[in-house]
Amino acid sequence: MEKQSVTIYTVAREARVSMATVSRVVNGNPNVKPETRQKVLDVIKQLNYRPNAVARGLASKKTTTVGVVIPDITDPYFAELALGIDDVASMYKYNIILTNSDSDDEKILKVVRNLLAKQVDGIIFMGHDVSDELKNEFASTNTPVVVAGSVVNDDSLPSVRIDYQAAAKEATAFLLKRGAEQVAYITGPLQYSINSGDRLSGYKDALADGNKDFDDSLVIETDGSYQAGYAKAKEIIEKGIKAAYVTDDSLAAGLLNGLTDAGIKVPDDFELVSSNDTKYTKLVRPTITSITQPLYDIGAISMRLLTKLMDGDDSNDDEKNVILDHGFVERQSTRK
Repeated sequence: MEKQSVTIYTVAREARVSMATVSRVVNGNPNVKPETRQKVLDVIKQLNYRPNAVARGLASKKTTTVGVVIPDITDPYFAELALGIDDVASMYKYNIILTNSDSDDEKILKVVRNLLAKQVDGIIFMGHDVSDELKNEFASTNTPVVVAGSVVNDDSLPSVRIDYQAAAKEATAFLLKRGAEQVAYITGPLQYSINSGDRLSGYKDALADGNKDFDDSLVIETDGSYQAGYAKAKEIIEKGIKAAYVTDDSLAAGLLNGLTDAGIKVPDDFELVSSNDTKYTKLVRPTITSITQPLYDIGAISMRLLTKLMDGDDSNDDEKNVILDHGFVERQSTRK
């Protein structure tokens, strides 16, 4: 015999009360007599009834669900952000739908449309620039969107992040002050605003302050992966580069291992600073000097900002772009 699902109607029938009474008990409404509340709770326990969040949402016009779009679910940078998001979501009793976009415009659009079709109350977007189609999608919905841990090419979207320009300037200046004649800027795709705008600007600012000319040949673009970093080691050695600021930790780890395998001693022959201080910077040998980011906090504050927007609190525009402090940690990839 097929097992029938237990609904709010089943609970109401068994407890001999109205569905409205069951709903009030489930939602913690105090306007229920204690003995009636207990009777309903006993039936709920007996039938193992689990309230349907979506059905509950239809009445309140909320699904108590938030969509989170991650470009790479295996990347420790985004995983740490997601941890902060999840903890605050739980605190405010929101469920999370976690989606992986593979940094692919078509898949991102599909993922976002699926989330909107599920009537999520809000979206936290992690990743890089958004396509024109996705911009239109965001603009045409009343569902609030917050960008976490990045810069995108849509100024209308609230965001929580560090000052990537200031961080890139600090990393580059650190290498210049230690006597590096040239500092390369080794980056993920320059099609993304964070790399071609904020970080590149910070790199150029540091060169200008150090009285160094900007040399386009020292800007080395990759896809941001470990494999790309490893493969670029040969080109960097051939160019005679002795120091680099790198935009991604996996890219930096690949470069470090590529240099080491080619017989280059880090930090004696080559100094390296990375950007995110994820576990990659500590797993390799030598360990990597890095900009530090409060990744958990970025995720947590993004979710808190989203809860305010979902509640209709958009009164303070100053809070829509939250810039958190970054830090800097010296490790073994730079000389003491």
